[in-house]
Amino acid sequence: MARNSQTPLLLLVLSAQLVLIRLCHASGVAVYWGQNGNEGTLAETCATGKYKYVNIAFLNKFGNGQTPEINLAGHCNPASNGCTIVSSGITSCQSQGVKVLLSLGGGIGNYSLASPADARAVADYLWHNFLSGKKSTSRPLGDAVLDGIDFDIELGSTQYWDVLARSLKAYSKPRRAVYLAGAPQCPFPDKFLGGALNTGLFDYVWVQFYNNPQCQYSSGNTDNLINSWNKWTTSIKAGLIFLGLPAAPEAAGSGFIPAMVLNSEVLPVIKKSPKYGGVMLWSKFYDDQSGYSSSIIGNV
Repeated sequence: MARNSQTPLLLLVLSAQLVLIRLCHASGVAVYWGQNGNEGTLAETCATGKYKYVNIAFLNKFGNGQTPEINLAGHCNPASNGCTIVSSGITSCQSQGVKVLLSLGGGIGNYSLASPADARAVADYLWHNFLSGKKSTSRPLGDAVLDGIDFDIELGSTQYWDVLARSLKAYSKPRRAVYLAGAPQCPFPDKFLGGALNTGLFDYVWVQFYNNPQCQYSSGNTDNLINSWNKWTTSIKAGLIFLGLPAAPEAAGSGFIPAMVLNSEVLPVIKKSPKYGGVMLWSKFYDDQSGYSSSIIGNV
């Protein structure tokens, strides 16, 4: 009799544990922030509760012996050490369970890796200025410790990004992980990040399914996108893979998917992949204009 009376309680505990496991591995929305001063602060971005990952964009000058420079558009002036104000936003986001990464590269900038030694030097710079807990007056974003580095490499060299990835991951410890993310274009393999992604070290890969007609949504046709998604999810070793999309038609040259189509025709298919992590949006500014994330978050 006593044993039977404990059964409902045991089932309740097991059920709660399963819910907790699902929550820990739940998919979410990643967004890029930093390239428009009218998109609100980083703290405001995370306070919306819409995003699970935020990429601060961009560190767009580094490598080849250059002094690295960050560009956060209208948000702050790094030349006068003004971007240290972002530090409080980083910690605010992290207190809400949002992972915050620094994005390297972008479509405009002056960055490249000249050699394996150069890649290791860049990794060392990133560790000491963005990832370690050591306080320094030279830290561009202040004393807050970021969760990791995002590779949005679209220019410069096609070599040594794998060395940079390995060097950064070497700093990762059980008590303080260094997360790696990549934002390759959807044509497979990506000419810049192919080698780096083959290391299997990337925790998140948000593939850009836009500005590439051969592997994106267009004119009501989801076939190219789905075929490309399947190629990515079956060909690379990564923690989670995300569907990268423009948050509004104006956010990219092509590839915008109406929310209704995404919810009914795309997400039900791609969510079948065990590597599915969610949706990445470019960018916070365009998401503000369109309300795109609010239209899809219930289905992501």
